[in-house]
Amino acid sequence: MNILNNPSLVEQLAASYALGTLRGGARRRFEALARGNAGVRAAALIWQSRLGSVAELQAQAAPSPAVWTRIQNLVNAEKQATAMRAARAAAEADAATTNAGGGWWSSLGLWRGASLAGVAAAVLAVVTGLNTNGQLNGQVRDLTAKLSAAPDIQYVAVLNDDKSAASMLVTFDPKNKRLLLKRVGGFQAQPDKSLQLWALPAGGAPKSLGVLGSDPVIRLTAASGDVREVPALAISLEPLGGAPAGSGPTGPVLLKGSLIETAQ
Repeated sequence: MNILNNPSLVEQLAASYALGTLRGGARRRFEALARGNAGVRAAALIWQSRLGSVAELQAQAAPSPAVWTRIQNLVNAEKQATAMRAARAAAEADAATTNAGGGWWSSLGLWRGASLAGVAAAVLAVVTGLNTNGQLNGQVRDLTAKLSAAPDIQYVAVLNDDKSAASMLVTFDPKNKRLLLKRVGGFQAQPDKSLQLWALPAGGAPKSLGVLGSDPVIRLTAASGDVREVPALAISLEPLGGAPAGSGPTGPVLLKGSLIETAQ
């Protein structure tokens, strides 16, 4: 089979490559093909650019000021300890060169005092860090909560139109039972029509996953059983509000694509 004569397959491979779900020999063969063909290389770059914008959907979180205070204190303590070690090494080398037996450079009390000063600086940094532990622990708890709430994407689909042009990126997070649809093309339904998402099981009738709004990013709720082991998704054009409950698609299928399980 000549992949270059199948634009739809090239788009799917480029999307899988950008997502990281294309692995092993298939990934190496695609890379070799991209090196020798500008069209395939462009498709891969386009998908990497498109999927890079998905990260923008995640809220940014800044570290607590207490974290930076603790880091700065530890850095300062290390600098002071390093300076003291360097000064002592230089003094000992000078003393050995001049063979000064009783000068103040060889004074044990002096170097004991210097060592104690370095230790005191390190202890001060640790104590200051301990004083901020309460704030740090709170920050850790907040970050842990945010990580627990972060989406766990396990399924991805790229839905193409009848000209094999990508129009919709679909991801599914079974942990939060969330379908996320992001428009990657300019297609919009007519004002008096609705777009409806369907799961296409290997055997059986299509099952509605929800009616889509007009927003650039659409969120739908779906159970894991509605998406797992479904080989493909499709979007049809329906009357305003969607197809009648219990029926399949009543209008033309505008977008369709394979559902890919991501590597865990």
